Amino acid sequence: MDYQNLINTVKEIVQIEFKEESTGHDWHHIERVYNTACFIQTKEGGNRVIVELAALLHDISDHKFNGGNLNAGGEIAFTILIKNGCEESIALQVKKIVDSVSFKGAKVKDEIESLEGQIVQDADRLDAIGAIGIARAFAFGGNRNRPLYEPDSSPTLHGSFDEYSKSKSHTINHFHEKLLLLRDRLHTETAKIIGKERHSFMEDFLKQFHKEWDLNKTNN
Repeated sequence: MDYQNLINTVKEIVQIEFKEESTGHDWHHIERVYNTACFIQTKEGGNRVIVELAALLHDISDHKFNGGNLNAGGEIAFTILIKNGCEESIALQVKKIVDSVSFKGAKVKDEIESLEGQIVQDADRLDAIGAIGIARAFAFGGNRNRPLYEPDSSPTLHGSFDEYSKSKSHTINHFHEKLLLLRDRLHTETAKIIGKERHSFMEDFLKQFHKEWDLNKTNN
């Protein structure tokens, strides 16, 4: 099969699907994840076709937007691939990655086992941290009418996906509940190198944020 043609077709489908998205999960996010995943694959190995297809389809029906269904994305991804002539064995591997790629809570163990899945998950997590990750966090929070920060509301390290998915905390809490945890949950050495700088940038941002939030505390 001409997999390059399939990849191009999937790109077109995803671009159309995410054209009007405004929460930081738009086509540009998917394209960045795709490009990062391809870069990591050149360093780490793995099946390039699976990496590319899974990266393109990783957000096709994210639980944050479909009512909390973790398996809907994999089913839709599988259907798209089969309809466009993909081998079932490839489509099944992509389905498994799409269903497993999302962060499900601070105390919930990652279930991705394949190298291809780890590469795509790393690429997605790298886009959630650093400067772009900060911008995306506030874009999502604004879309969900969440406050920037509530000093009296402490972060929660969720023990289950149900707890995590139902959380409606402020955006600064999201850094402590997810974003600052991602560096240590990256799988590949290539991603860990990239993630180190991005993690440090978030820490600097939070220090500056809290400094500006209350000058009385920071100048006494």
